[in-house]
Amino acid sequence: MSVNVFNRCWARVILESLVRHGVTQFCIAPGSRSTPLTLEAVHLQSQHRAVCHTHFDERGLGFFALGLAKSRQEPVAIIVTSGTATANLYPAIIEARQTNVPLIILTADRPLELVECGANQAILQENMFADYPVAKVHLPRPSADFPASWLLSRLDQAYFKQSQLSGVIHINVPFAEPLYGASDEDVSAHPWLTQVASWLSHPTPWIKHPVKTFDIEPHDDWESWRVKQGVILIGRLSKQEAEGISQWASVMGWIVITDVQANVTPTLPFADIWLANETVRNKLLKADILLQFGGGFVSKRVNQFLQAYQGEYWIISQGAKTLDPYHHARTRFNTNIASWLEAHPPLRQKAWLLEPIALSKFCGDFINKNLGSGLNEASLAYNIDKVLPNNCDLFIGNSLFVRLADAFAKLPEDCRVFTNRGASGIDGLIATAAGVSAGSTRPLIAILGDTSLLYDLNSLALLQEQSQPCIVFVINNNGGAIFDMLPVREDVKEKFYQMPHHLEFAQAAAMFNLKYALPRTWSDLQSVLRQAYKQRASTLIELKVTPTAASRFYRYILDEISNAVIGDEEDQTEK
Repeated sequence: MSVNVFNRCWARVILESLVRHGVTQFCIAPGSRSTPLTLEAVHLQSQHRAVCHTHFDERGLGFFALGLAKSRQEPVAIIVTSGTATANLYPAIIEARQTNVPLIILTADRPLELVECGANQAILQENMFADYPVAKVHLPRPSADFPASWLLSRLDQAYFKQSQLSGVIHINVPFAEPLYGASDEDVSAHPWLTQVASWLSHPTPWIKHPVKTFDIEPHDDWESWRVKQGVILIGRLSKQEAEGISQWASVMGWIVITDVQANVTPTLPFADIWLANETVRNKLLKADILLQFGGGFVSKRVNQFLQAYQGEYWIISQGAKTLDPYHHARTRFNTNIASWLEAHPPLRQKAWLLEPIALSKFCGDFINKNLGSGLNEASLAYNIDKVLPNNCDLFIGNSLFVRLADAFAKLPEDCRVFTNRGASGIDGLIATAAGVSAGSTRPLIAILGDTSLLYDLNSLALLQEQSQPCIVFVINNNGGAIFDMLPVREDVKEKFYQMPHHLEFAQAAAMFNLKYALPRTWSDLQSVLRQAYKQRASTLIELKVTPTAASRFYRYILDEISNAVIGDEEDQTEK
C-alpha cells in the first residue's frame, strides 16, 4: 500500500464528511505536513464544491475564518501544518468559543513515533487547545486497519456535538511520509474507499440526525406578566437572530435598551449615556420584569444596571452558554428568538416610563450641540450613519471607538454589525474584517484603533483582492487612548498603557497596495468615500486625532447627563 496515496484517501474521507455537514469554505496556510488535506481541498474546489482561501500567517488565517463564518452563518474549516503553526490559531479559537462561532480546525501532525524525541517541528498537539473546543478528535496515523466507516462515525459524532453546543472542533491528523505524488485518480480507485463508495456518490452525512421541530410553549404566566412594567435589553445578535424583535417591542410599550452589536435600530438611542442619570436609572430598576435577548453588552452603564436589577429576569437565547455575569435568579428560554416571540404575543400599551424617552432625545440634542463640526473620533461615532452606504457590513474593533459607537451611534436598519467582543482582544481585527468581507457581497466598513492595526498589520494582505468596496478606518490617536480613562498616574499611564508610537500608516497601505487617504475635514472624508464606494478595492482611511480628546468629551457628556434634572411625568407629558 502506497503511504502517500492512503494519506490522501484518509484526507478525502475527512473533507468529504465536512462538505456534507455544510462546509463550503476552507482556509489554508502553507505547510508540507498538511499536504494531503490541502490537495483534497483543492480537489473539492476544482469540482466547484468548495472555495479555498489562503494566508501566510496562521494567526491571521484563524481570524479570517472567524469573520467568514460570522458573515456566512455557517461552519468554516481551517487547515494548517504541524508545530507552532497550530498554536497561532489559539486566539481565534478562544474568540470563536466565546461567541459560538462554528470553526473546524484541521491540524496536521507528526506521527506518534516522532513526538518528544527531538524530531523537527513535532510538538504536543493533542488537547493543545484545552477546553476551548466543544469537540476534539485526535486521530491515529492513516491505516487500513481502521475502516472508512469508523473514521466517518468518529467525525460525525463531533459534528453533531458542534451542532448542539456551537463552537470549535479540533481534528488533529498525523501523517507519515511520503506526502506527495498521489494523483486524484489513484485516490479514487483505492480499494479502502469501496466500503463508502455509495456514500461518496451522495451528498448526505454518514450519520443522520433528523431535526426535531416543535412549537415552544408560552410561559404559564405570560398573560399576567405582559401587562406589567418591563424593560427589554437587546445584546449581541446576528441580523437573522434579531429579526422581529423591534416590531414586537414597539407594541409592548416597554423601555428598550439596545447594544451597538444588536443589529436592531434603537428606539431610545444613547442608552449608555442616559443610564448615567441616577434618577432615570432608579426608576428603571423598579420595573416588574426584564427581558434580555442575547448578551455581551458593551456599555458600562448597562452592565451596572443589570447588576443592580432585582426583579423578574428572563433571558431568551439559543445555546448552552450562560449570559448572566451577575448570577440572578432567572428564567432561561433556550430557543430561537423568532419562536419565542411567536409564542409570547405582545400586548399594545402606552409607555410606562417617560423619562428615558425625554432624556434620550435630550442626549441627542446635547451631544450634537457640544460636538462641534470637526472630524474626530467622537464625531465619526455620532455621524456614522452619514458615512455608511446602503446595505453594508460594519465591523467595529475593540478600541475606544466601540464604546463611542455604543454610546453615540445611530446605525441604519439595513446595516449588519460585526465585532469580536467575546474575548474583546485587539488581535486579528483586520483579518476578521477581511473574512466578513469575503463572506459577503456587501460593502464593508471596518473601524479600529491604531494599536489594533499595528498588532495585525500583516493581515492587510488579506484586503488586496476584494470583490466589493472595503474601507478600513484607523483612528490614530497615537496609542492606547482608551487607557486615558484609567485612574493611573500620568507618567505611568503613558509609558506602560498608552504607549505612544508616533507612526502614520501611509507606507503600510503602500506596502500592501491599498488606496490611502488622510482626510482632515468632513468635506475631505465625503470626497474620499465617494471615490472608495465606486471601486472594487480596499481603502485605508487614517484619521489623526488628539489622543485624549474623545475620552474627555465622553466623560464630559456622561457627567452632564448624570446631573441633568428630569421633570415629573406630568411635565414630560405636556412637553
